[in-house]
Amino acid sequence: MEIIPAIDIRGGRCVRLVQGDYSRETVYSDNPVDMALKWQSMGAPRLHIVDLDGAASGEMINLSVISQIAQAAQVPVQLGGGIRDIGHIKKLLSAGIDRVILGTAAVENPALVQEACGKYAESIIVSLDARNGKMAVKGWKEETDLPVLAFARQMMGLGVRRFVFTDISRDGMLTEPNFTALFDLMQAIKAPVIASGGIASISHLQILKLVGAEGAILGKSIYSGAIDLRQALKTIDKS
Repeated sequence: MEIIPAIDIRGGRCVRLVQGDYSRETVYSDNPVDMALKWQSMGAPRLHIVDLDGAASGEMINLSVISQIAQAAQVPVQLGGGIRDIGHIKKLLSAGIDRVILGTAAVENPALVQEACGKYAESIIVSLDARNGKMAVKGWKEETDLPVLAFARQMMGLGVRRFVFTDISRDGMLTEPNFTALFDLMQAIKAPVIASGGIASISHLQILKLVGAEGAILGKSIYSGAIDLRQALKTIDKS
């Protein structure tokens, strides 16, 4: 199982939100590139970047600093937030991004997902952002009536091979992941799923590995010191 540090960018800075709430922001660094290189130096096999401004606005706002991270990092980088058309996807992959994550665009424009999967296959991830079992969009600010499981099945029918699952109520709370929802999702779709939200301890990571998660995205836990990244990588590698 891959352990993947998150770098959430807002206003060019590395921040963390609580439950996706833009008014509950903590700034951890004014230099996201340095933060990316820090996690890489500690052994991270991959980096997870979110353009928070882009997610809310629907436009790529922090492309300059994201491109710098992609060029500086020697490990694969996956990116989500504000990616709404095939031109953006092509540009990001050309800039060195390894995987592009579609969230709002996947809900609003399934034809884009089908086109993107047809052209870029393994480079496309769909984000399943869940609030009470329903999809949330536009930086998690808007809720839909779309059940997560039904949506995931629809996306697989369009060629999606990998998902990121986040229970929004757990994100940034350092409680624990929604293991039940994650397990139910994985049993239903039989596709690789990367877990996100609420991971607060190495034991949580061990459970995620046990239930079969392909990866785990760590945000507040490694920024606050609740999880030591080096120790987590070492422990999970041995388990």
